Amino acid sequence: MSPRAHSLARGLFGRWVEAAAKRAGLVLAAALALTIAAGYVTVTTIGIDTDTTDMLSEELAFRQNDAAMSAAFPQLTDVLSIVVEARAADAAGDAAARLAQDLRARPADFHSVFYAEGDPFFRRNGLLYLELEALEALADRLARAEPMLATLSRDMSLRGLAEVLGLALDRDLSASEQRFLSPVLERLGAAAQAVVGAQGGGPPARPLSWGEILSGTAGESDDRRRFILAQPVLDYGSLEPAARAIATVRARAAALGLNEAAGVRVRLTGGPVMLQDELRSVKSGLGLVGLASLVLVSLILAAGLRSPRLIVAVLATLIMGLVWTAGFAALAVGELNLISVAFAVLFIGLSVDFGIHFVLRYREALDEALDLGTEPHPLRRAAEGVGGPLSLAALAAAIGFLAFFPTSYRGLSELGLISGTGMFIALIANLTVLPAILRLWPAHSPAARITASGAPAPLARAQAALASRPGAVLSCGLALGLAALLALPFAGFDDDPLNLRDPASESVATLHELIADPRVQPYSADLLAPDLARAQALAAALERQGEVEAAVTLADYLPGEQDEKIAVVEDMSIFLAPVFRGETAAPPDGEARREALARLRDSLQGAGGALAGPAETLIAALDALDALGPAPESLLALERAWLGGLPARLDDLAMALEAGPVGLEDLPRPLRERGLAADGRARIEIRPAEDLRDAEARRRFVDAVVAVAPNASGTPITITAAGRAVVRAFLEAATLAVVAIAVLLLLVLRSLRDSLLVLAPLALAALLTVAATVVLGMPFNFANVIALPLLFGLGVAGGIHVVVRARETGSRGLIGSSTPRAVLLSALTTIASFGALAMSEHRGTASMGVLLTVAIALSLATTLILLPALLALTRRN
Repeated sequence: MSPRAHSLARGLFGRWVEAAAKRAGLVLAAALALTIAAGYVTVTTIGIDTDTTDMLSEELAFRQNDAAMSAAFPQLTDVLSIVVEARAADAAGDAAARLAQDLRARPADFHSVFYAEGDPFFRRNGLLYLELEALEALADRLARAEPMLATLSRDMSLRGLAEVLGLALDRDLSASEQRFLSPVLERLGAAAQAVVGAQGGGPPARPLSWGEILSGTAGESDDRRRFILAQPVLDYGSLEPAARAIATVRARAAALGLNEAAGVRVRLTGGPVMLQDELRSVKSGLGLVGLASLVLVSLILAAGLRSPRLIVAVLATLIMGLVWTAGFAALAVGELNLISVAFAVLFIGLSVDFGIHFVLRYREALDEALDLGTEPHPLRRAAEGVGGPLSLAALAAAIGFLAFFPTSYRGLSELGLISGTGMFIALIANLTVLPAILRLWPAHSPAARITASGAPAPLARAQAALASRPGAVLSCGLALGLAALLALPFAGFDDDPLNLRDPASESVATLHELIADPRVQPYSADLLAPDLARAQALAAALERQGEVEAAVTLADYLPGEQDEKIAVVEDMSIFLAPVFRGETAAPPDGEARREALARLRDSLQGAGGALAGPAETLIAALDALDALGPAPESLLALERAWLGGLPARLDDLAMALEAGPVGLEDLPRPLRERGLAADGRARIEIRPAEDLRDAEARRRFVDAVVAVAPNASGTPITITAAGRAVVRAFLEAATLAVVAIAVLLLLVLRSLRDSLLVLAPLALAALLTVAATVVLGMPFNFANVIALPLLFGLGVAGGIHVVVRARETGSRGLIGSSTPRAVLLSALTTIASFGALAMSEHRGTASMGVLLTVAIALSLATTLILLPALLALTRRN
């Protein structure tokens, strides 16, 4: 800047502050009125949007593809996944059916409720969806079980079960018959032991799963899990649109007795509940983070300024500026996102810097023994000395924020707009409100002195020692830079927003657990085709890609080999006919039940071969039950555990024997609507062959799908495309910030050398920050990617103050001035404020806080250590 321009700027800042000080009462009254108005606008207007997809421009191709899919199949958006688990497959199915039926009766809360396995279509035609060999094996198994089922269908009690087992055990069983009966005895023994435990105060008895017995399945966890898909009615006037529907699910599950005591667990996952959990993690941490930030900043101010009046003045100015900025955010964007919500903490950390520089320069003027009776002369002197650097620092910080504004990354674009504008608000507040407060409540120099120089002695001595050995300092800096360069190839970007969510929340923990279930495809892609025929052709092309496991259309829900399977089912209906005919016996009394168990024990005594071990276990369980006493409740509990699920399974079997030919028009309407849009367009669900939680596998899958179908959409494509868009936005913003700041430095400092001196420490700090992400195992993500552009925008402020003061006083005078102390205190308050973000419950916000803290700390170190050494070396040369 030319001497004339410099003089004009000093005079302008001095006159502005002097005018504000002379009208201090009016200034503070206007500031207070503006604060109240901005606070009202903020409270009544501002909202929070937790959808990470909304943080990117709607003009991006992948967002348009997502919008087209949502328009064609609106029932696939905002779906709650209700996961019902029980100790047995039968119990899980029965519980899910009851809950689904209950929720369907509540149209005020749910647009639709779809429980596929409970749909009459699948209950009737489920056997046709088995492989032909599996169906034939099931038919053989049911043929062996037919005598037992026929007897039990007439007497579903301990008496009937003892009769059928006694008849079987008294015969000379073949090896195959023993293989069939052995697991039956094992399950009966396990159920009986559970009843004994429950009678003794233990957990409820696990009911015997007749579905597992008849099908021969092992009863793994996947078999004991059912899914209900519910589309909630959303309340867009609430910050938690799905809250009512979510509360309804939990309340109805409790009312139906679907709880841990009954051996049933109901959990929720899916987009609406994950967004609600994420919003709560953000909201719950906002107050704590803001308070922690303010407290830490206050403590540092107390330690650095040691003047209650100065501390109160700086904090009052800070709070007013924060409220003004919040009001601007409410008017400018209306709805904060997961990144822009951090503007408050960023403002606290940065606005206080302006106040620190101003009050330290103000006190420096007082310490020069100026006549206090001539106030506001010290205020004017402070403004003339620090006004220019402060405005340049505000402009540089705003550039760092606003560099994201032209990019497609709306999350940071909105944060940039709010915080960039906030820097100018902070500058105005600290050059207007702060002088007015100090005019009405001035600091007194003798009580406020720390040292005559204004810089703490340890810092001054350390800087003097380093400045006397600039070659060694620069050599260390160069070595650190080279080491950081080696880490660059290992730096990465985590583009999966799931990793930013709280893994301990029910929705995220449930999803992580379910990913291993082959029925759950959270990372499948979708594709719209003009019609079903074209969809089948595209599906065939997609399945030729090695990264695609399957491409599913509505036609794939038609069972294959229907004629052969229907023939098997018809044969089954013939030999199972006796199961569904005959009179039902009256329930036995307590004595009849005890006699039945006695007969069963006698029959088990003679069991041999493969049945010997299971028989002994069952006898031991029955003996333990006898030891509890003759209470009829124990026998009834055992009967419920053994036979309580059998009637429903026989009903299911009877319905399954009615299977007939299935065409597209026979498929359930909810399923058809998920495969064919109202206008005839068809959906293709593209399932990956690899685990797409791995980023490289996800990118391979996306590239393979997009190569065949550029207009594909879905979670993996959204994640990958959004990640690439963010990286592109980051590179654009970083380039724009560096270029703009470099131009600003050249215009202001009018020296290429001094401009490079300011940028060199920041370049080293940026390299070290990238290396820190590798060392800390904290890759860049959607939130913390802001760190590097901000490092240049914020870090350059300290460099400007140091270089400008060095020009005024020389290198030796710089070390003895208040500037290094102001830079140190400013950076420490910024670090404290940003560090408070690390306390956030939201992982993305916390990672932003950690990386910003690291970046600013490194920027401080390089500015106070490397820059003075560079100045000393260049001045010496």
